[in-house]
Amino acid sequence: MTDALLHHGEWVVVADGARALIFENTGPLNAPKLVTRENYAEKHPPTHALGTDAPGRAMNSAGPGRGAVPQTDWHDRAEQAFLEAVIKRLDGLVASGKAKSLIVVAPPRALKVLRNGYSKALRAAVKREIDKDLVKLPVPEIEKHLS
Repeated sequence: MTDALLHHGEWVVVADGARALIFENTGPLNAPKLVTRENYAEKHPPTHALGTDAPGRAMNSAGPGRGAVPQTDWHDRAEQAFLEAVIKRLDGLVASGKAKSLIVVAPPRALKVLRNGYSKALRAAVKREIDKDLVKLPVPEIEKHLS
């Protein structure tokens, strides 16, 4: 057996900043059959709809200059909060013993946020990470990418 294959009973998390699908593989080693266990989705409006203030200004500590404070990316913050909620849910699944082994599939930016939030137990349960955006694909296509 190799780590590149999806094992029977292994859980798969396919996520991005606004959607997360949690599957369990009920198929054999060489033919994954993903069954949806949980499905989360959030709609994040664009940043311009979330924050309308102009960027702030700050006085330099030395000299007469002023500098602009970068505008907060509210859309990015909403995506991070969503991914942090996904991490909490995954941590709960691992702690309860429902998910003993996980494969995480997410685009690079989302994968970084997820990875940074892993608890020790969740980190031990994650067997593989795949940096692809598969969340909008139908389940049979996701299965093809994982086999």
